[in-house]
Amino acid sequence: MEIPNEIFQEIIEGKTKLLVPKKSITDKVPPKKPAFFNPKAKLNRDFSIIAYSAFLNKFEGPKIFLEGLAGIGARGLRVANELEIEKIVINDLNPSALKMAEYSANLNELKNIEYSEKEVCRFLSEYSQKGRRGSIIDIDPFGSPAAFFDCGIRATMHGGILSTAATDLQVLNGLFQNACKRKYGGVPVRTEYGNEIAIRLILGCLRVVAARLGVEIIPIFVESEMHYYRTYVKVLNRPDQQENIGYILHCKHCGHRKIVLEQEQECELCKLKISSAGPLWIGKIFDREFIQDMLLEIPNLAVDKVCEKTLSKCLAESEMPGTYFTLDEIASKMKASPPKLENAILNLQKNNFQASVTAFSPTGFRTNANIDEIIKIFETIQ
Repeated sequence: MEIPNEIFQEIIEGKTKLLVPKKSITDKVPPKKPAFFNPKAKLNRDFSIIAYSAFLNKFEGPKIFLEGLAGIGARGLRVANELEIEKIVINDLNPSALKMAEYSANLNELKNIEYSEKEVCRFLSEYSQKGRRGSIIDIDPFGSPAAFFDCGIRATMHGGILSTAATDLQVLNGLFQNACKRKYGGVPVRTEYGNEIAIRLILGCLRVVAARLGVEIIPIFVESEMHYYRTYVKVLNRPDQQENIGYILHCKHCGHRKIVLEQEQECELCKLKISSAGPLWIGKIFDREFIQDMLLEIPNLAVDKVCEKTLSKCLAESEMPGTYFTLDEIASKMKASPPKLENAILNLQKNNFQASVTAFSPTGFRTNANIDEIIKIFETIQ
């Protein structure tokens, strides 16, 4: 296969050789032609490799990876090269991208890859019958993944993983409320912990689609980065009996927040009008055992050192209450400089509250103390 050298170059990501367009490395915004590749998404792909490795280690069924929007196939090629997998199908509508993926597969001497050039839902619908479904479905679109939830869930076998990414951050963070309601079925509130509300809106939408199809989703890992949100859910072929759709109530006056099944009109602390985000997912967003399995996989893989630090935070917060606080948010309420994060957490724990760091924010912490209790404790810290 002939590939002109002046437009392309070979790189190594993880343990995998990839042929990429030169401009995707040199230009500030990677071009979509001849094919799209985002070098900044390496961390995103590293987390995928860790998650899929942890999953495949314990999965007993056929190990089939289906990638709906592959681009040059960076993620799928890494899965094929770095993990134990039986079959991979990478799909993209761009024939140039698929040619490059094929070239990269030959560079790595990979034989277990098939290529498909179809619209993503048409591709996934081919794998929606029993016996043909994938154990891992990966969908990484530009913008919102909501249009692909239905076909993604249908193509995931019982006990398999569906992972989707969202890059429409402005919509999910509350800049375009109507667009968010239209796409995800719920509305956000603009807060310091807006990235968690956004991820819960995505999971809430996934849960509603799954319930309509008579299946259950269980979130096992979520990722929040500057340019994207990514969710990993286990799909189980049974109806969901849990009460896991509700609202996050946030008081813009005193900063109190809580998770509820039904909306309320006033803040229980200051009695003023309260804002409401949702309907959205109110259950757990991390599976403790799965995060532990991910951490155990890291020594076997070529991934960024940041992954271990992030996953350790995810482990710490996996059993904690939903929604987090930030040091700056509390400091502005106190009109004083904030304590150090370790001191803040330590003092909350000393006062018999749960407290942990969070992977969602470098200055964030989770606790079951309300904002009045937090301020009271912080005022005693020297």
